Amino acid sequence: MPQDMVPLARITPERRITTIPPLPKRVLTSRQKAAVIVRYLLTEGTSLPLSSLPEHMQAALAEQMGQMRLVDRTTLDDVVSEFLAELESVGLAFPGGIEGALAMMDGHISQSAAQRLRRMSSTSSKIDPWERITALPLDRLMPILLNEAVEVGAVMLSKLPVAKAAEILGKLPGERARRVAYAVSMTGNVDPETVRRIGAALLAELDNQPPKAFDQGPVERVGAILNISATLTRDDVLQGLEAEDAAFAAEVRKAIFTFVHIPARLNPRDAPKITRLVDQPQLVTALAAAMGKPGLEDAAEFILANISQRLAQGLREEMGARGRVKDKDAEDAMNAIIGAIRTLETSGEITLIQEEED
Repeated sequence: MPQDMVPLARITPERRITTIPPLPKRVLTSRQKAAVIVRYLLTEGTSLPLSSLPEHMQAALAEQMGQMRLVDRTTLDDVVSEFLAELESVGLAFPGGIEGALAMMDGHISQSAAQRLRRMSSTSSKIDPWERITALPLDRLMPILLNEAVEVGAVMLSKLPVAKAAEILGKLPGERARRVAYAVSMTGNVDPETVRRIGAALLAELDNQPPKAFDQGPVERVGAILNISATLTRDDVLQGLEAEDAAFAAEVRKAIFTFVHIPARLNPRDAPKITRLVDQPQLVTALAAAMGKPGLEDAAEFILANISQRLAQGLREEMGARGRVKDKDAEDAMNAIIGAIRTLETSGEITLIQEEED
């Protein structure tokens, strides 16, 4: 053996370590780094909402994780450090996807522009149409189950969350509900691409519906107008509506909320909230005008009985000193109270009792 060669057995562990050349630094792509972060977080027991990602991104991530094997600790530390640095440098976060952008810009762009953007997004193969369809309210989904083929309705019912599917199925006519439910049993062999195409077709049909010019229906709009109209005008209009369309007139009557409806539809605990929105002189005028008049007096006593007794006593004293109230002043004051109640209802601060609940 040459003298300059040292037997392997005589090499100390320290010498063996120092003689191993360092591994070259591994360079990862962005997709590989994402796979490393996801794998690391899952190892740590973190729950990741990966299902909220578009399907093509979920598939690409799973494919990348399937291609990778081992990552050395130095590379892992570098990837995690870079990920944390990017998180700390974030200044703004956007919602991602056209739906998130439209939700953020709601009220700032026209309905026609929003409809056009939705139609453009629904034609993209990378967008899962069912994400938007399942988020729609029941009144938008009901026509699909009523008018489309039962097989299409069965696919949609299968894609909806269970609670929502049960609710919408309960609103269908009995025969139609049975046919759609039976058709669900025939969807076992439908491939995912067919389901996606059905969703895309339904979404395109929903997006092609013309935008509504009014946020509320005709019943709500007429009812809101008549709420603050003079009593004679309201009665005259309702009589005319009953002569033209009795069913429509009946719905409008249900939507009307006037001073006399306060005891039946206002929750007693919500009465004090009215005093915060209505000026005390108007409150005194309305209550004073209501005294001695059938129906109106019950509403006035209801308000006085459900506010603080100290305030009620003060109001009664001012009502006694108020004297006779002109009809026009009485109408304006009572409409101010009704307007305050409607404002509280619109903001969600109170909920009016519906007649069916009585």
